[in-house]
Amino acid sequence: MENSFLIGKIVNTQGVHGEMRVIPTTDDITRFELLDSVFIDGKEYEIERVRYHKQFILLKLKGIDDMTAAERCKTKEVRIPEELALPCDEDEYYIKDLYGMKVVDENDSELGEIKDVIFTGANDVYIIHPKTGKDILIPAIKECILNVDTQNKIMHIHLMEGLLE
Repeated sequence: MENSFLIGKIVNTQGVHGEMRVIPTTDDITRFELLDSVFIDGKEYEIERVRYHKQFILLKLKGIDDMTAAERCKTKEVRIPEELALPCDEDEYYIKDLYGMKVVDENDSELGEIKDVIFTGANDVYIIHPKTGKDILIPAIKECILNVDTQNKIMHIHLMEGLLE
C-alpha cells in the first residue's frame, strides 16, 4: 500500500475467535482506538475491538473470526493510509522520514545515511551506513541528535565519545 504508515506487526493469535496480538510501532498505542479500519496486505479490515495485554495490542477485525484465519495474518504488517496519521508536534518526525536521510556531525562532516532504526524500548537507535567502513549506531537521544531537517533530509548529530569505535 503506497503512502501508508506502519502502526504495528501481528506476532501471534490470541484465543480461538480471531483476535491477534500486535506489537505496536507507533508512539501512541491508543491511536488504534481512533481507527475504524486498518490494512493488512493491502486489504482493508474493519476493527471490531481493541484491547491491551502487556506490551501487545489485542486486535479483533471483521472477517477474521477464528484462530486459523488469524494465524494466516501472523508476521504481517498493520498499516493505515498516510492521511490518518497523527500530526507531529514540534521537533517530532515520522520514522519513515528518516530512512535515507544524510547524517553529518557538528563540523558538517558527512557520516553516511540512515539505513535502519532499532526500537530498543529505552530509546531508538539509528543505524548509519557510511560510504566506507562499518555501520555506526547512534542513540536517538537529545545529547546526540542536534537537529533533524526532514525537508532537506539531513540530520546533524553530536558524536559522543566511543560511538565510532
